[in-house]
This record gives sequence, structure tokens and C-alpha cells, in this order.
Amino acid sequence: MAYQALYRKYRSQRFDEMVGQEVVATTLKNAIVNHQISHAYLFSGPRGTGKTSAAKIFAKAINCPNQVDGEPCNNCFICDSITKGSLDDVIELDAASNNGVDEIREIRDKSTYAASQATYKVYIIDEVHMLSTGAFNALLKTLEEPTENVVFILATTELQKIPATIISRVQRFAFKSITRADIRTYLAKIMADEGLEFDGKALDVIAKAAEGGMRDALSLLDQALSFSSGKLEENDALLVTGSIAADALVTYVAALFEHDEAKALTELDKIFAEGKNMLRFTEDLLAYLRDLLLDKNSQYDRGQIFSWIDIAIESLKTIKETTQTKIAADVMTMRLTEIGQNNLLTASQGEIPSQLTAEIATLKTEINQLKAQVSAGQIQVNSDSQNNLLIEKVKASPKPIASKKRQINKDLIYKALAEATNEARKAALSAWPELVASVTKPADRALLNNTAPVAASENFLVVTFPHENLAKRVSENEELQLFCGNLLSSIVGFSPEIISLAEQDWQEIRAEYVSNLKSENVKDGEEDEKEPDETVSLAKELFGEKVVEIND
Repeated sequence: MAYQALYRKYRSQRFDEMVGQEVVATTLKNAIVNHQISHAYLFSGPRGTGKTSAAKIFAKAINCPNQVDGEPCNNCFICDSITKGSLDDVIELDAASNNGVDEIREIRDKSTYAASQATYKVYIIDEVHMLSTGAFNALLKTLEEPTENVVFILATTELQKIPATIISRVQRFAFKSITRADIRTYLAKIMADEGLEFDGKALDVIAKAAEGGMRDALSLLDQALSFSSGKLEENDALLVTGSIAADALVTYVAALFEHDEAKALTELDKIFAEGKNMLRFTEDLLAYLRDLLLDKNSQYDRGQIFSWIDIAIESLKTIKETTQTKIAADVMTMRLTEIGQNNLLTASQGEIPSQLTAEIATLKTEINQLKAQVSAGQIQVNSDSQNNLLIEKVKASPKPIASKKRQINKDLIYKALAEATNEARKAALSAWPELVASVTKPADRALLNNTAPVAASENFLVVTFPHENLAKRVSENEELQLFCGNLLSSIVGFSPEIISLAEQDWQEIRAEYVSNLKSENVKDGEEDEKEPDETVSLAKELFGEKVVEIND
């Protein structure tokens, strides 16, 4: 006998076999028992939650001659034929491939004929939201004037696409996502029925990756069993689902906590090299951080975790929208490692550093001693000398390190812009991907990944960065600067000095430079309405044909 996939082999055949949909199952059974069968139903909910299975069970139950308490017997000719899909009175239609007006009109015409073998003629229309507007209008007429003993069961994963006129004429049942605990329990039952050995952690991984869909869980279990050799292990499930091992997340987060950027990026490279999806990685990271918040014994500061979660959520949106998911994950990692770094004052607790606290305590003690000596007449000082003494003490005490913005040498940038040419910029721009790919250190490569040359000459190359701190790191990295210069020399034939700027600073400086040029031209009387503006020409030479001249 040919192999049968688990999701087909273990498809629910009775209402009491449906997992996680007790409310829906009970309501449908009661309707059958009380003979309150409607002419149309709408089953909506996420994929793989049992909508089509429930429709077939309902079709069997209302037609089964041996039905007991709303459950089909699954032994009679009617039940067996519906299970096999061979009963003419139960018609299953896929609206994704039969979404036209003609198909629905054919259903409308044939629905007027009575059932030949069963009591009810049942039409199951799956993915009904795929019907065209005309098809919905044709179906609406049928639902308004239903034929006796004809039941329509519509199933959809996108309820918002169903016209309100259709929804108002059917009984709607909302299928919910199945919980991880229910999925895991059911998977364990299947493994026991199949007589297979398994690691409980492997089922946890599959249940999590299924995201509330039992069919997805069974398909993933099928793949994991095919991949495993004998016993189903956790690593088998991780490889099949693309999930991240808990140990990898622990190591990664530990590196973030230690502000070890190189180590965190290395761990991320290992995860990526294993074929893990960066979107799934970020989602798993968020779940792990959530668990850390709930863990009262966690070593991490809650304020720090909240900051991590904010950055991860922001990065998740970027990863969903970009094709360069690894670059986005690298930038996220660098931002995460900076949380809490070099902050003498902890923002979440407002604590004073221990070194500064000790100095303050020493100053207070000395001040009290001086006051006591003055009161006893042992020393005599006037108020001015006492104040001067205190000022000298305070000056000698260590001061918090303030975070200052990097000083930008505008004269150097103006000089670079004066020498820049469009040809040099294009050459550097075409060579940049090769340069970035040649950087061997993960931390250095991550710094350059999300960058681009914006102005170039034989002596200077201006490169922009998303954040000021990234630009600062490159400017302070002499080894990386030397590497880039040497490699550019071999690729494009010149070895420029790298000037790293934040994107915002570059926009401001470039605007100032162009404005200054235009002002100088006006003062010197060089502006001529009949001749092209030299400022515009220079801007086009620097920045390409993207420059657009606007005449006020």
C-alpha cells in the first residue's frame, strides 16, 4: 500500500476527534441532534485548524442513518462514500480554481435537484474568498432562495474578503488557532500510535513552528521523521523547521549583555550558516526575551530587556520588508550590544556609579572634619578660602564620562567635495559590494554592509552610515581604513582616504556646500540667466543625474 501522509491518515473523522475546536464541534452536534440544520454555514479561521474536516464530518452526520448524538458512525455506505469523496450528493469545490460566474451558476442550477442517495445534498466550497464579484452575486441569489434539503458550507481563511451580504445569510463559525499544548499532546499520541521513539523537546519545537495549525504540525512531523534516523531528536526538528536552538539564543543574548559585538555577530553568523531564516530568528529572539521578563530569577535587568524588545520589534518590520535580511539582522545585533554600554548612570534605576559614590562620601567626611576644626578654633579660614578649598576638591574628583558627538571636519569634507567627480563615485560604487564581501572579520563586515559611497575622488571617498556611532567606529578603525584603501587601489586604481559620515550629517553638509557655492557665485557676479548655473553643473558632476534644478 502506498504511503499516506500523516495529515491525511490522522484527519478527524468525528467531532470528538477535532483538536482545539470544542465549541464549534459541540454547537454543530447540538444542531444535528435538535434538527436545527441551517441551509448555509461559513467556517472561518487560520489554515490547518479543521474547517474542511468539520464540513465533511457535518455532511456525514446529517446524512448518516446510524447517527448517534450528532456523531456519524463512519461504517455505513454514506459515511464511507463521503470519506472517500465518491458520494455524488456531497460536492466539494475549490474556489481558488473555480471562481467564475459559470461554475456558481452550474451549482445553482444543479442544487434544485433532490439528493439521489443521501438525505441532504451538501456543497462544500473551500477558499470561498477567492470567488469573483460576479460569482458572489450568483451565489447570493442561491442563498436568498435556498432549495429544501440543500446545505452550503463555505470555508475561508480570510473572512474580511467575504461580502457582508453573504455573511448576513449564513451561520458563521470561527475556528481558532490550536494551542501549542494541544498540538504537542496530539503529536505525542500519534507517535505512540505509530510506535516511534521521540524526544519531547522535538515535539515542542514542531508545535511552536506550526503556529496554531494542526495540518502544518503533522506535515512538519512527517518531514522530521523522514530526516531522523530511528528516534526523533530535537536537532532533527530544529533543522526541518528552521527554528533556533535554545542554547544558541542563550549564547547570543549573553554576548549582547556583555556588549561583546564581535562575539554576538559571530554567533549570528553561525546561526545563518546553518540555514536559519533571519525572520524566524528574530521572532524566536522576541519569544526568548519575553520569557526572560517572566523569569523572576533572570540575571538581566528588566529595563535592558525592554530596550532589546523595542529594537527587535523595530528590526522585525525591516526584516519583513527587505531582501537583505542578514544585513538587517547584523545592524540589529550591533544596536542591541550598545544597550547599557558606557552609561555611568543606569537609566532604569537612576543609580550613581560606585566609584563616584565613594568619592562623594569621602568629600562629605572631609567637609565635616573641616567644619569641626573650624568650630574648635583649630584653624581659621574665611568663607572664600573654604569655598576655594571645596572647589579644588571637587575638581580633583573623577567626573562622569559624557557621551559627546563626534567632531566633524567640514573643511576636509568640503575639500573632498571640491575634488569629487561623478566618474570616481560610479567606480567606487561599483567596487563597493566586492570590497564589503572581501572583509573577513564579521564585525567589520557588518559595519560596512549597510553603507554606500556618495562622493569620491582619487584622494577622498565619502561613505554614509545609518547611524552616527557606526560612522564613528569606522573612522576610528585604522586597520579597516587601510584595508579599504588598499583594496580600492587594486580594484579602481586609486587609494582614497575614507571619510565616514552619518546619513543625516551628510545631507546637511552637502546642502551647506551647495548653498555656499551658489552664494559665492552670486556675489562674484557669475550667475548668468542665459547660461547654465555652475552650481547646478557641479552638483550634477558630484551626485549624478539625480539632481533636479528648481527655478523659483
